[in-house]
Amino acid sequence: MASVTSAAVAIPSFTGLKASLAAPSRVSATTKVSASALPRLSVKSSLKEVGVAVVATAATAMLASNAMALEILLGGDDGSLAFVPSNFSVASGEKIVFKNNAGFPHNVIFDEDEVPAGVDAGKISMSEEDLLNAPGETYSVTLTEKGSYTFYCSPHQGAGMVGKLTVN
Repeated sequence: MASVTSAAVAIPSFTGLKASLAAPSRVSATTKVSASALPRLSVKSSLKEVGVAVVATAATAMLASNAMALEILLGGDDGSLAFVPSNFSVASGEKIVFKNNAGFPHNVIFDEDEVPAGVDAGKISMSEEDLLNAPGETYSVTLTEKGSYTFYCSPHQGAGMVGKLTVN
């Protein structure tokens, strides 16, 4: 807690100085300045209130981090048949959203020979028959098993529409 009180300040004043060869004379005056009292400011909070604020902040951060997702475009802005980006890394449990952009129809198929041991590629892939046919349509997946995954678009695999991701 801080407070402001009035204070007296002495300010010397020099008057009557002459530019002459005569012996200098000293003339001084003192002026008193006083500050008016300001209201006191104080911050009071209990540990309980601080704890509630900390928990609320942590909960907000967790919800925000869960809402974050990496977006991969299906088809380049230039019309190329590609995943953009085609090679990337994510944290375990991070949501990956594949979004139709250009050159559709597209799908996302994980190569069963290019996923970590124990991962069922069929469970994380779209069906070969399911296609994203309109701009902005999405397919989402969340991978928790660490390792490298290779994926492709079945209608455009021959054109080189393949990608690779690493889960850290």
